[in-house]
Amino acid sequence: MKKTLITLLCVVLALTALTGCGEKGTTLKSVQNAGELVIASSPDFPPFESLNSDGSVDGIEIELCNLICEKLGVKLKIEQVDFDSVLPGVQAGKFNMGVSGISITEKRQKNVLFTDPYCLAAQAIVVTEGSPITCKADLEGKAVSVQTGTTAESYCMEQGYAVNSFAANSDAQAALTTGKVDAWVIDDLTAAEMVKAYNGDGNGTLVILPEAMTTEPYAFAFSFGSEELVKEINGILSELVADGTVQAIFDKFDAPYTSPAQA
Repeated sequence: MKKTLITLLCVVLALTALTGCGEKGTTLKSVQNAGELVIASSPDFPPFESLNSDGSVDGIEIELCNLICEKLGVKLKIEQVDFDSVLPGVQAGKFNMGVSGISITEKRQKNVLFTDPYCLAAQAIVVTEGSPITCKADLEGKAVSVQTGTTAESYCMEQGYAVNSFAANSDAQAALTTGKVDAWVIDDLTAAEMVKAYNGDGNGTLVILPEAMTTEPYAFAFSFGSEELVKEINGILSELVADGTVQAIFDKFDAPYTSPAQA
């Protein structure tokens, strides 16, 4: 029995050593040892993330992530997933970081750890040209389309709208253009990008209402236990905001930038 207990103790100690004393989360050391930062991204959210014809992903947040990786001395690895799988995947430790125009909310803060915000965004209301909906108050009793797992979805549900949720923003847009819903709620910069593309194709005219639904801070998400890594990335983000790099990236993608300091 004594020998058995000693053997079991040795096994436990060995496992503890391998798992870092049971520590969860992603550490700066583990990322640097791996030589890569693995991010989860839903590349259907221009100008933040877009999927190119060759299968590569680019956008505002991808450029930010490449700069972060450069500072950390590692390479960027992008895993493409649906938006509603980003945070659960980060929480479960499948990915080091969640990157998909993620707004900080109290509900999400119960499940993941956020960096400091790097910009402010708003939820926009999109309608077809000639729609009787001209402001947020007009949405009462109307059907709206949203992307699954977004703050647009949760907010619209809280307001009691008839919500139609879709995994991809393109499908949420199609629900509006085909008359299945009365309005489409989506982050403002992505709305501007997608509406411009749709109207340019000559298929019809979509209109972004001047009144925003909400204003929200964007940040990157990590699993709990990643505090050291988040602190390091917060320092990098602070420098990139202060020296105008974030502003320049937004300018490159022809997107207006609102600093989190303007909250």
